[in-house]
Amino acid sequence: MSVSNSSRWKKLAWILSSILVVLASLAYGLFLFPFWGIPFNAQRHGNPPLTPAWALEPWLWEDDVNTAAFVDELLAGYAEHDIPVRTVILDSPWSYRYNDFDVDTTLYPNYKEWFAKKQDAGYRIVLWMTSYVNSVNKGLALKDSPEYLEEAKSKGYLTGGGNVISWWKGKGGAIDYSNPEAMKWWRGKQDKVYALGIDGWKLDGAATYNATWISGLPFFYVKSAGGWMTTRTYMDHYYRDELAYGLSKNPEFTTLARAIDRGFHPEGFAPIDASPVNWVGDQEHKWVSQELIAEHGEDGVDIAIEGIEGFESAINSILESGRLGYNVIGSDVAGFSGKEIPPRLYIRWAQFSAFCGLFMNGGHGERRLWLRTPEELEIIREYSWLHTELIPYMYHYVVTGHEGGALLQNPIDQGEHQYYFGEELLVAPIFRDQLDWEVSLPAGKWRYWFDDQKLIEGKVTVKADYALDKFPVYIKAGAIIPMNIERSYTGVGSEEDKGFLTLLIYPDLESHSFEVNREKAESTVFSYEKSDAELRVKLTGKKVPHVLRIAMDSAPSVVSLDGQTLVEGEGYHYDSEKGKLVVKTQVYQGGVYEIR
Repeated sequence: MSVSNSSRWKKLAWILSSILVVLASLAYGLFLFPFWGIPFNAQRHGNPPLTPAWALEPWLWEDDVNTAAFVDELLAGYAEHDIPVRTVILDSPWSYRYNDFDVDTTLYPNYKEWFAKKQDAGYRIVLWMTSYVNSVNKGLALKDSPEYLEEAKSKGYLTGGGNVISWWKGKGGAIDYSNPEAMKWWRGKQDKVYALGIDGWKLDGAATYNATWISGLPFFYVKSAGGWMTTRTYMDHYYRDELAYGLSKNPEFTTLARAIDRGFHPEGFAPIDASPVNWVGDQEHKWVSQELIAEHGEDGVDIAIEGIEGFESAINSILESGRLGYNVIGSDVAGFSGKEIPPRLYIRWAQFSAFCGLFMNGGHGERRLWLRTPEELEIIREYSWLHTELIPYMYHYVVTGHEGGALLQNPIDQGEHQYYFGEELLVAPIFRDQLDWEVSLPAGKWRYWFDDQKLIEGKVTVKADYALDKFPVYIKAGAIIPMNIERSYTGVGSEEDKGFLTLLIYPDLESHSFEVNREKAESTVFSYEKSDAELRVKLTGKKVPHVLRIAMDSAPSVVSLDGQTLVEGEGYHYDSEKGKLVVKTQVYQGGVYEIR
């Protein structure tokens, strides 16, 4: 064979192989389209819903004991050690059978009284569920319950004619959301716990298993009362319909649903418009440590991509979720699975979670912080309060995201896993077991959260050691950051500020404004204008008691409110140590400050 013929055959072989690759890719894509949506994100219409403000406060749960007595012990310990908790998740198992919505009285005796007491104490209760009617219940005392499945199957309430699907909690059939009679039956069972005053569902991701399985392989369509539906369409019914029914029972109801969870659903599990709160699946209590490097070498510890799904994997999924358009996102602090939680990992994960929409401390492993190291208790308490006190700032972005504007968590293509938390803060999470870290600051000027008196020129890489009680968070020059200060742990204010809205104001620009939104109430807009001779701060909208903490290099000579000069030491004071003018006001008329 001549050289020219050989070249032609090689070229033809390359063309044929390329065509085969393209055809295989198309076939694979067509196979997955009903699983992911046609095209990707076609079902992702609408903006994020309005997440209730209570859902921004810290969540707590555990998955080792699952009893009322242990929940009581956890909550009592958190209260005694002044660690904030608003929401308690009762994960599986809590029901007699999975998704029969009968509370298991061996785990939660006197549950009606127990639920009422928790709610009277101000806690919110969220229950785990999926959309399956099981015949086999893995991990329950009642392992086999074929009669439950048979009841739903015989009445035609399940998709696929009642085909049994294996999922991680056993075997069962999927409830048919397109069948009105099935929904009447399903809602009737759920109403038993709605009557207890529950505040939300943790909608676990089992809906993704609802396919027609042939010889162990999934065909991503299922027969329903409304005709054939894709797996993706079924998932959307699950998330949308459960949220809608919950809201019809309780206007402050919420759902906790998966967003991006590694590569399983590149379009996200739950529809964005039915995703008030999101978490990114189950990670292990793992991160890159010096011990791991010593064991495997620097090149063998890429645990985020291959092998162990640890801290970095959670960060990546959260940021990809933000990039897609989800708004209130988080992960299990310190990871979901495993036995021993490394102390420094617990601290760093809690610090990162303080700057996520969802702060969810739970999963396997010891969650009684008072039984762990004193350092963990003190630092995690501080960051739990920091997250709680930032809720006025976070809720602003709940509202703007719902209206199609700025979201709460926005990844940036600069540095490793860096992101904007709102529009005023930049976060560079420390996801390895080390103190030294690099932060790539974008163009502009910045201030370090824990030492905010100095302006730092941007478009520079900051290399520093961050002690365990510190974290790389930077404030954009000119920012206004509203907070509800209730404690002194964070160093911003003290218990005396409770009941006042605190505003951190960094007047580095000529002008800036920030709207503090409230649920079902008028908002308050805080703004400033700066000239060489004067700083003018103005409040419009709903009048609120407030504390202004204004960054200034030196004490002002005159501070006035609505034309009346304030007396130093009474109406205001200058904190020279922190470089802040502090003005505390209970009542005012116009809301105009002039500072010279």
